[in-house]
Amino acid sequence: MDLFYTPSSRIDLGNGTAILKDEEFFHSARVMRRKPGDSIGLTDGCGLCATAVIRDIGKDMLVVDILHARHQPPPETQLTVAISLLKSADRFDFFLEKSVELGVSSVVPMVSSRTVSRPQGTKGQRKVERWRQVMLAALRQSKRCWLPQISEPRPFSDILGLQDFDERFIAYECADGTGGIPAFQGQKILIAVGGEGGFSRDEFDKARHAGFQSLSFGSSILRAETAGMFAVALVRAQLLERGGEASMNRTCNRGDEA
Repeated sequence: MDLFYTPSSRIDLGNGTAILKDEEFFHSARVMRRKPGDSIGLTDGCGLCATAVIRDIGKDMLVVDILHARHQPPPETQLTVAISLLKSADRFDFFLEKSVELGVSSVVPMVSSRTVSRPQGTKGQRKVERWRQVMLAALRQSKRCWLPQISEPRPFSDILGLQDFDERFIAYECADGTGGIPAFQGQKILIAVGGEGGFSRDEFDKARHAGFQSLSFGSSILRAETAGMFAVALVRAQLLERGGEASMNRTCNRGDEA
């Protein structure tokens, strides 16, 4: 069953109805050519998983009747990835797609000393909206009911000041170790990943001084988007070893819709 998104402000659980507008309306009614009586999956990106039936299709909106709905709790392990903006928009989009599929909770675009792309002001705001659309498309495709948060680009110095985490890691190609992520016990994790050229030695030293642990990918030199995905995979692998991998793997499947 295809999954569609609509914000919670357009969902009325009390009356069992919801409205799809804008991009979701166009995708469902014009691209997918859904019609009254068709069943669809529905999420608000904040844990709601529902099945619904299309009641009516208007000129610019679609009305559905909600049949079953439940709220999935957020992942027990909250993983935030702060990743430097990349020169290639397509490569950055690719990372955003995979971050949704892998169950990341939040993505913070970052401007470090070697960052080439540096959108500012209204351009930065437009970037955030486009990134959010990329992530919404990945949410539909992967049938997840939690949409990762994404912020406007922040400087590396801001990332160093983020304290609301149990564990903080920085990926660095010259970090000691043969590869892997140190054992962790916390449920709120931050991983900082550099862009083209990685982090400078000065940035790495500042991060270590601020309490970040070093994370190494071994002898491999990875593209930034690959490094970000690899870091997420390392976290998931450690969770799997201790039986908690499902805490990052909440999908809106049929078992969740009833």
